[in-house]
Amino acid sequence: MQRSLLITEIYKSVQGEAAYAGWPCSFVRLTGCPLRCRWCDTVYGFHGGERRSFENILAELDRLGCPLVEITGGEPLAQPETPALIETLIHLGYKVMIETSGSEPIEHLHPATHIIMDLKCPDSGMEDRNLYENLSHLKSTDEIKFVIASRKDFEWARDRVRMGDLDTHFQILFSSAFGLVKPADLVEWILDAGLHRVRLNLQQHKYIWNPRAKGV
Repeated sequence: MQRSLLITEIYKSVQGEAAYAGWPCSFVRLTGCPLRCRWCDTVYGFHGGERRSFENILAELDRLGCPLVEITGGEPLAQPETPALIETLIHLGYKVMIETSGSEPIEHLHPATHIIMDLKCPDSGMEDRNLYENLSHLKSTDEIKFVIASRKDFEWARDRVRMGDLDTHFQILFSSAFGLVKPADLVEWILDAGLHRVRLNLQQHKYIWNPRAKGV
């Protein structure tokens, strides 16, 4: 049987976040997510989509011609064929990133995959879905992202970083939930807390284009 995935969109833009922010990147947005974070900005990816074969996906990425690819969602690991697509892309010479909510196991991902994994803060409403055993499968080059929607979220993230010494093992991103926390406030909290190995993460695409724009 030909392998396939349910796809919301495939497009080329610049990477808006994390270590590769600003780099040209092709995005494969998979359909569906078992979580319902209250600040989610991709609810259009929860339903619908088009089932596309690996061959079709690879042909589209070849047409876009970008060596950096991000697999995102929704929650891309909610579809069981996702690791196989990533492995195929890596074998073809692509640099592959995945954005995952941290609610699905990551242990089966190809070791060359660059993982950006959320730990859900309380105000997301999804804190109980954090799969903490994923931490044992992250590499030192991988990134943990905390999306912070309040001072309470910041304090929770600060305490998780300190208790687990996460900033000595992984790349740590503190991201202000767009429209809920001002980046300047988050910077002040980071500096006051002495979190010197935490990176401020802004969603650049929301400052370049309309925050609700798709395909960017």
